[in-house]
Amino acid sequence: MKEKVFALEMIDPVEIFGVNESNLELMRKFYPKLKLISRGDIVKAIGDSTDLNQFEERFEILLKHYEKFGRVEEKDVEYIMDPHQTYNGQVAEKDVLVHGKNGVPIKARTVNQQLMVESYDKNDMIFAIGPAGTGKTYTAVALAVRALKNKEVRRIILTRPAVEAGENLGFLPGDLKDKLDPYLQPLYDALRDMIPSQKLYSFMEDGTIEVAPLAFMRGRTLENAFAILDEAQNATKPQMKMFLTRMGKNSKFIITGDVTQIDLPRNQSSGLIHSMQLLKNVQGIDFIMLDERDIVRHRLVNKIVQAYEKDSENK
Repeated sequence: MKEKVFALEMIDPVEIFGVNESNLELMRKFYPKLKLISRGDIVKAIGDSTDLNQFEERFEILLKHYEKFGRVEEKDVEYIMDPHQTYNGQVAEKDVLVHGKNGVPIKARTVNQQLMVESYDKNDMIFAIGPAGTGKTYTAVALAVRALKNKEVRRIILTRPAVEAGENLGFLPGDLKDKLDPYLQPLYDALRDMIPSQKLYSFMEDGTIEVAPLAFMRGRTLENAFAILDEAQNATKPQMKMFLTRMGKNSKFIITGDVTQIDLPRNQSSGLIHSMQLLKNVQGIDFIMLDERDIVRHRLVNKIVQAYEKDSENK
């Protein structure tokens, strides 16, 4: 008798085992010679090698089915785990970064977003610069989640400068976290699109995923991490230098920003613009420039961006 242990990483066990282990009971019917024992997010299979290997092959397909579609129903278990059925389902799609809610594939949707994805394989630091709605932050978060799922990194760090855009931070209600969370909301929104809520909560509780204001990065070394600095146009020169020098071993950094929406006081220069000029020829750092052609929000957003750009040029 041999045994194999299968872990459900980044998956709520109920999604695979079913409510009251109803899906696991189906698996036991298809593999009566195996002893299947679940403990939290793992399942242990005990039996002879032939049955174990067959179960392992089908169970892996079941996990890939969940990764693609975001759910596993009883009919899926019956079809995939039945050793007498020939499973021909395609469990992967070309160019898909991750699968979000209800299995929705998340991938680069424009030429420049695809350049970000391709640049990731060649560079450890990427600057993605462009106007609102071009998907620079969303693509960056998708790359980070994919890297975490593929065990390329151990954690994700998402950060933003807490700069007031026409409103006074001090007058917002609540403690420091309550005051800062609205500034970080777009990052939370992207994460919720890509990671099941219970797993996301677990990751944020144990520090696997951290969302924090830029000031909290000071003095740290980020190793085995995927770090994203969002809204970087609102980082000062010292803040930008501080963040870029946090990079440790086996880390990836993506810096996103929109140089047309700087909210810094007039006496302070944008660290993003400065770094674009300073680092443009450094090997291992890439700059991806997104524009109105990359806007993937409502069609009116494209026209709005064009109108503001034209107004800025006239002035």
